[in-house]
Amino acid sequence: MTIHPTWASQLRVKGSKTSLISDASTEETYGWDKESAKRKTEKNLQALEDLQHHLYADSSKSLLIVLQGIDAGGKDGVVRNVFTAFNPQGTTVTSFKAPAGRETSHDYLWRVHAACPSKGSIAVFNRSHYEDLIVPMVHKRLTPRRVEERCQHIRDFELMLSQEGTKIVKFLLHISRDEQWERLMARLDDPHKNWKFSMGDLAERERWPLYTAAFKKIVTGTSVDHAPWYVIPANYKWFRDLAISEIVKNTLEGMSMRWPKPSIEVETARRALKKLK
Repeated sequence: MTIHPTWASQLRVKGSKTSLISDASTEETYGWDKESAKRKTEKNLQALEDLQHHLYADSSKSLLIVLQGIDAGGKDGVVRNVFTAFNPQGTTVTSFKAPAGRETSHDYLWRVHAACPSKGSIAVFNRSHYEDLIVPMVHKRLTPRRVEERCQHIRDFELMLSQEGTKIVKFLLHISRDEQWERLMARLDDPHKNWKFSMGDLAERERWPLYTAAFKKIVTGTSVDHAPWYVIPANYKWFRDLAISEIVKNTLEGMSMRWPKPSIEVETARRALKKLK
């Protein structure tokens, strides 16, 4: 097994690099085999637990993780298989569906800002503010000018979050059209998954080329150093989990977190505690 040392960084979108979004790239594993990938993922999950503890102790920064993808792309699976490594006391998971009620009387980023992570914590967006760009683009509810305006809104919003101490990492879970068909059919074949199937999934599947075009435009237009996009080959769930756990681990390790100084004199406290044994 030959694995390139910078394999994870090759998934990052830079400039107009859209070759990552093609049917051929959905099964790329960069030299990993299933068993080796699972062992590495387990090590990554252990590291994530420790890194989250460090983030909480530091309490000067936060982490925002964005998950996007086509229906049946595996977003829930990532939350279940990877992010359960985090302590739930310091983690929130938010799913943004179509705006409703009070949300419709505000700008589209209003509800998103309220769900962003506080200092020392991690927030996962299982679908995100990008839904308010992708879906209207596909359904042609936005003019090209409005699309560009919303891209700029999001770039400015994410820059503000970054400048205020939030590290952002964004994942597009990339599966092939055939793989989506298999997963949708599996929902119909399994009585315990029937509830996950929606007839709306079929209507959206017919718009596959439009979604592909929208994803390409958005990830290349909003991938920047402080908020990069990574396109994750997600046909193989084991590689998907490996790649995301590796990138999140690397992101946390690069956040220059510090342990806070103790509020007591350690040796004095040690002597006092020994007296109470």
